[in-house]
Amino acid sequence: QELEEKDIQVKHFADYMNLVGPFPVCKNSDAKFYPLGDDWYPDMLKRLKEAKEFIFIEFFIVNYGELWDSVLEILKQKAKEGVEVRFMYDGTCTFFRLPHNYPEYLGKMGIQCRVFSPIRPALSTYQNNRDHRKIVVIDGKVAYTGGVNLADEYINVKTIYGHWKDTAIMIKGDAVWSLTNMFLTLWDGINKCDEDFRKYLPDIDVKTDNGYVIPYTDFPIDNETVGKSVYLNMINRANRYIYIMTPYLILDNTMATSLCDAAKSGIDVRLITPGIADKKLVNLLTKSYYDKLIEAGVKIYEYTPGFVHAKIFVSDDETAVVGTINLDYRSLAHHFENAIWMYKTDIVADIKKDFLDTQEKCERITLEKCMKKSFAKIIFLPILRLFSPML
Repeated sequence: QELEEKDIQVKHFADYMNLVGPFPVCKNSDAKFYPLGDDWYPDMLKRLKEAKEFIFIEFFIVNYGELWDSVLEILKQKAKEGVEVRFMYDGTCTFFRLPHNYPEYLGKMGIQCRVFSPIRPALSTYQNNRDHRKIVVIDGKVAYTGGVNLADEYINVKTIYGHWKDTAIMIKGDAVWSLTNMFLTLWDGINKCDEDFRKYLPDIDVKTDNGYVIPYTDFPIDNETVGKSVYLNMINRANRYIYIMTPYLILDNTMATSLCDAAKSGIDVRLITPGIADKKLVNLLTKSYYDKLIEAGVKIYEYTPGFVHAKIFVSDDETAVVGTINLDYRSLAHHFENAIWMYKTDIVADIKKDFLDTQEKCERITLEKCMKKSFAKIIFLPILRLFSPML
């Protein structure tokens, strides 16, 4: 009812999210934005140490190093104290990073561990659907998500592709329940069980009038492309600007047309992409969209200090999304993903500021630079696009 009074289009969007999830719109929720994984890391450790009832953790990538070692030490201690600790990670990206008996190893410490879709000797199409989500829930009162994984490059302790630019978000209050629900739903799907989630719903005393929040997830098995729909809604509703930070830019016709049409309509459309690539072919494909977008009026910037792994949208000083969802086929169609949509919350201004601060460290890409392609690239790129859903 409040949203209907503020903006009927936002109300209709919230109706859609509640229908397809259901992903309810929440008030009584505060949020904090982290412009770097370096900022997120110490705060997340501090909150883990304060856990009293339960800790739920889900990540795409886990690797040995300072970050994971620090988290694991806390989880071991909390398990000894009687805190319920559950840990879930994807089976593909950890295949060469962690031993195959790692769940049993953690189990001996009192940590319940599950591997999402472990790699099998026989290839199957289900292995294309990865758990790309990043979720930390502490006592049902505090939760984190964003682009950061549990590996040292994400907090710039280890340098691989220059400076690693990532973002994360913490939420407190009513909206945390949605992330608790997301975690338990996938956990029970792996375990093939149906537990009572209500015991993890705490009494929350956060009372704030700080806008509206919708945490949401996207499944590749429900024929509903929620992540894509949220992004398109933001692009199509923008009145003044839409700023986007993404590591990968592999667009279908709908997304490319929406970005171009917005720019042609006078909307200030800006994209920040990596200056140093982590995947050469994917970055080459990303660049292949530049000329069409720039011709339409989209401004594109490359982060010269290193690699951008952040996934943020911010528009009109009112709406923002922070989460795990890239602008590519894998995130929008194949993976399990999650994010947080915000409307009229204080941190929308923080997210915009981070975008503009990051832009200052970028090189703006001109049409002239895009046109400087070798004959081999001119021939190769259209062929590469045919395989873009698999990249």
